Amino acid sequence: MPWNNQGGSGPGGSPWGNPRPGGPWGQPPQGGGGGGRGPGGGPDLDEAIRQAQEVLRRFLPGGGGGMGRWLGIGAVVVLGLWAASGIYRVQPDEQGVVMRFGAFDRTTQPGLNYHIPWPVESVTTPRVTRINRIDIGFRAAGDAPLTRPVPSRDVVEESLMLTGDENIIDIDFAVFWRIRDAGEFLFNTRNPEQTVKSGAESVMREVVGQTPIQPALTEARAEIESRVRTGVQFILDQYKSGVEITQVQLLKVDPPTEVIDTFRDVQRANADRERLRNEAETYRNDIIPRARGEGQRLIQEAEGYKESQIARARGEAARFLSVLSAYQGAKDVTIRRLYMETMEEILRRNPKLLVDDRLQGIVPYLPLDGASRPAGTAGPQQPARPPVPPSALNNAPAQPQASQGASR
Repeated sequence: MPWNNQGGSGPGGSPWGNPRPGGPWGQPPQGGGGGGRGPGGGPDLDEAIRQAQEVLRRFLPGGGGGMGRWLGIGAVVVLGLWAASGIYRVQPDEQGVVMRFGAFDRTTQPGLNYHIPWPVESVTTPRVTRINRIDIGFRAAGDAPLTRPVPSRDVVEESLMLTGDENIIDIDFAVFWRIRDAGEFLFNTRNPEQTVKSGAESVMREVVGQTPIQPALTEARAEIESRVRTGVQFILDQYKSGVEITQVQLLKVDPPTEVIDTFRDVQRANADRERLRNEAETYRNDIIPRARGEGQRLIQEAEGYKESQIARARGEAARFLSVLSAYQGAKDVTIRRLYMETMEEILRRNPKLLVDDRLQGIVPYLPLDGASRPAGTAGPQQPARPPVPPSALNNAPAQPQASQGASR
């Protein structure tokens, strides 16, 4: 054989030249130690199994034989199953809480995870997305955490509270919460639900004690809910309870049952007062702008009348001055023109009759104005003629002589 060195050829010979009786891999060198290690310093599996069998033979009667080998295989299988028992799965709505010898060690996220098997480590997987509900001031009939239940029993020691103006008010409300950190939730508080309930009731009493009863019954409900949610969350964060408050919902905000009828009468009276006040405000808001507008209109009309009178007076003065100038230039023509205009104005505003003295035997009457108009009613007024400049008077043709007949 090419691997035989220093003799040792034949069956059972080692390919590295050393005789290795007792199996295909031989025996370790005597007296030199080696500790059951194979070539290259690696572990010798057969030697380890042989040593384990030797140990089992010492404890088994009759030497063990093949039974020891099966017991070793069984021990390895049991050890593998024990190691595999540390694999666990966390659902998407859960958190894994790993405890080592009963003490909190770490928190794991959803998915496949591993922990040292029992009894070294154990795991708990609480649901952290579930919305839990705590009712304060009443006890609901049934468990309906996400709906508004019908109260079956009123707990007056929880619901009666004192307002900021020293009135008593009956409040029922619900607190919705979920687990934010499973490790803190399980180990930092002994009774998380009771902690949430006590904190919510305490903060609600504080907030209501700073709010008058009228706003608490009407427009301040949303503000009360927000303030209570913030206050309870602050307390739970200080305790490191691992709880998140998602909502605080006021279900009933009323006066006590013994005085609710009287209180409602007062509320109706206040509502009537507000209604009358609003009506008065509406009337005032309507009449004041109209009065101001009417006043401004009268002021504008007066200003316009003033300006028109001033303009008319100036126009009359200018007309008089122009007539005076024409009179000074041509007295006879101006006097005649003034006379004719004056007569025209008089005759235009009065009824007129024409009498012909040549007619005999009949009544010489001819109505020139509207025959259907009652006597004494003046006809439609004509606009005044504009003043004629003196140059037009001087260039005007001679007027014809007055015809026969009289004008009255």
